[in-house]
Amino acid sequence: MKTRYLQSIIEQDINNKMVFLAGPRQVGKTTLARMIATGYSRTVYLNWDNPEHRQIITKMNWSPDTELLILDEVHKNPDWKNLVKGIWDTRTGDMRVIVTGSSRLNIYRRDGDSLSGRYNLHRLHPFSLREYSTENGESFKLKENSPPALAFNRAADGFDQLLEFGGFPEPLLSANKRLWRRWKLNRFETVIREDIRDTSGVNLITKLEMMGNLLNDRVCSPLSMNSLAGDIEVSPKTVKSWLEVFCENYFIFQVPPYHKSLHRALRKESKYYLWDWSVVEEPGKRFENLIASHLLKFCHFISDTYGYSLKLHYLRDTDKREVDFLLVWENRPWLMVECRLKPGGGFTPLRYFADRLEVTERYMIVGEKGVDYLEHNSGVRVISANRFLNAFV
Repeated sequence: MKTRYLQSIIEQDINNKMVFLAGPRQVGKTTLARMIATGYSRTVYLNWDNPEHRQIITKMNWSPDTELLILDEVHKNPDWKNLVKGIWDTRTGDMRVIVTGSSRLNIYRRDGDSLSGRYNLHRLHPFSLREYSTENGESFKLKENSPPALAFNRAADGFDQLLEFGGFPEPLLSANKRLWRRWKLNRFETVIREDIRDTSGVNLITKLEMMGNLLNDRVCSPLSMNSLAGDIEVSPKTVKSWLEVFCENYFIFQVPPYHKSLHRALRKESKYYLWDWSVVEEPGKRFENLIASHLLKFCHFISDTYGYSLKLHYLRDTDKREVDFLLVWENRPWLMVECRLKPGGGFTPLRYFADRLEVTERYMIVGEKGVDYLEHNSGVRVISANRFLNAFV
């Protein structure tokens, strides 16, 4: 069993505050919590889906000498925030608390936060190349007060497996096509029919499934609400609200356009990507989705662990110049990425936007292995994905 990249960080954080561990279904949240629990002699694990556990949670009926309390799926309780607040405020001794779950662990941040000052949030992502290729859960070290200096020291093994099976532990670690096909079907149905229905109250399951399937083919491009609404015969307003539901339940994630200081840049239409890139059939789109997922994981890691603002955007203007990704560090453009399966072309938009935003970190990421050179006219470094991605978390 591989050590996950957040384990040592969470082990430090739970000494001071509760840890909320959020992320997609089947990404390994419960497994990670149980691995952390092996460091304690008196651990209590309670799952809200278990009727007996539910009674124990509601009555707070566990041993007073408990060292670590793990609450799983407790967000399914409509009043879960007050319940967790009460557990934390009335705990005995120095009991540590981990709360695992998905959508509502992020939703609460939009409301008046009754849990303010009591928790640290960590978002667990699927395996990335660096995490998959190392055995000891080696994490990313960041110097204070500045963006990281990326080190492309070596190419990592395992890129082809990640691209084919995705980053979720079960299909990736088994590397079995038959298991992967059954797993992805089960995950899709569970997210739509259980998670989204339970957390959002949306009852039009057939149309939600139709929309989920259509999104597989519409990743990597600015999404037209009107076009998608016409295909599933609902209003654009409904499509917008359902996209938010899909994002909240870790089925897709949004990459908005960046327009600050850019003339004629797009401002409204976001791009969307799947948390499970393995279901994207078109090779170029699957490759881009994998890169997007790695960059988002890095953004969440920096924000959740170090407290810096690091956000993922894309660039496009009305003249149809486009660059796939821009990382913005503390409101300042920092790193620009274009994705290609093979080297060649695409330097002009990269140079155009990078010059105007004063971005020196310019990369073209290619699927072909053994590539690493500088295109001198544009200042763009062309580098293989299995080397570039290994520099991140």
